[in-house]
Amino acid sequence: MKPNRLEGYIFLGAFALTIPAANWLIGNAGTVCLDKGPCLIPVAPGLMAPSGVLMIGLALVLRDLVQRRLGAIFAISAILAGAALSAFLAPPSLVLASGAAFLLSELADFAVYTPLQRRRLVLAVFASGIVGLTIDSAVFLYLAFGNLDFIAGQIVGKSWMIILALPAIMWIRQRDERLGIQPA
Repeated sequence: MKPNRLEGYIFLGAFALTIPAANWLIGNAGTVCLDKGPCLIPVAPGLMAPSGVLMIGLALVLRDLVQRRLGAIFAISAILAGAALSAFLAPPSLVLASGAAFLLSELADFAVYTPLQRRRLVLAVFASGIVGLTIDSAVFLYLAFGNLDFIAGQIVGKSWMIILALPAIMWIRQRDERLGIQPA
């Protein structure tokens, strides 16, 4: 197996783990857990977000890396499997919200990332992540809680994960160029 394929399978496994982790965090971990609402974490001074926010930001980056290593078919399959897994693992009150938000945001991420990734990997990851996290935040909050009260926190929290991942993305791009590894 080529090293870049192996790396792709590692990214795929990590991507799959972000989904149940996000759903578990929302209901079980945070600095504050609201009655009939999400558990929250601070993402900036005075700004709170549901605690699954960090895993979803990471999922957007990992999905891009799955596509880079394994190809578009793997990425689309991972999105569909992730939406099904998300819907299956979420508490009943979050099933529709989690599955729909995941599916729509990841497909939007895919649509933005795909045309950019061959020439501008870092820009592709950043731009697709911003589009995906915005859609995910709006759809999830509206369907799960009937409001967009935490949208600013959702956007900031997910953006942190994308920004923190960019140095690793830059390293991957540089290493790929040095070793002559082409995207799948």
